[in-house]
Amino acid sequence: MSEVFEGYERQYCELSSNLSRKCTAAGALDGEKKKQKLSEVRTGLEDAESLIRKMDLEARSLQPNVKAMLLAKLREYKSDLNNLKTEVKRIASGNLNPAARDQLLESGMADALMASADQRSRLMVSTERLNQSSDRIKDGRRTMLETEELGVSILQDLHQQRQSLLHAHNTLHGVDDNIGKSKKVLNAMLRRMNRNKWIIGAVIAVLLVAIVLILYFKLK
Repeated sequence: MSEVFEGYERQYCELSSNLSRKCTAAGALDGEKKKQKLSEVRTGLEDAESLIRKMDLEARSLQPNVKAMLLAKLREYKSDLNNLKTEVKRIASGNLNPAARDQLLESGMADALMASADQRSRLMVSTERLNQSSDRIKDGRRTMLETEELGVSILQDLHQQRQSLLHAHNTLHGVDDNIGKSKKVLNAMLRRMNRNKWIIGAVIAVLLVAIVLILYFKLK
């Protein structure tokens, strides 16, 4: 969930509770004190409307899944604000005799305050549930990021292993080339040795023939 939205939300909940207390106090006052208290409440209502507008703008700028949850919560806050406005109107129209005023306070105001308290209770439960959903989303996102980091680490390890295998392959290829060159050198040496054997054999044969011929002519 947006931290900006949560900040506005905390401010609104505190302001709403404060305005409810002021409405209760204003209902028991008369004259200028009552007007002054109602003026404070109306100023607070303007601040509350400003906070709701800010929450609305912030909610609409977020991702669709988060946006839907926050707008549902915002509808509850708007309903709560309307209840507060209704309370103020009832109190402001209370320029009645004491008996009528007491009856208004005991009936209409009590019902309105009870409805407002019940509304705020539902808002707190809804807020807690949404916060739990937000925490689960954050946990899921954190798990996804950890999984992504693990996947990147595995890919890096595989890349390093591939590089090692390629290096080993190149090394083996170089060894094969060296073995091939050595084989060629050995073959050349064998050919030379065979040629030298034939030459030596031919020389020995010539010498033997020469010795035989010399002996033949001497004995003759």
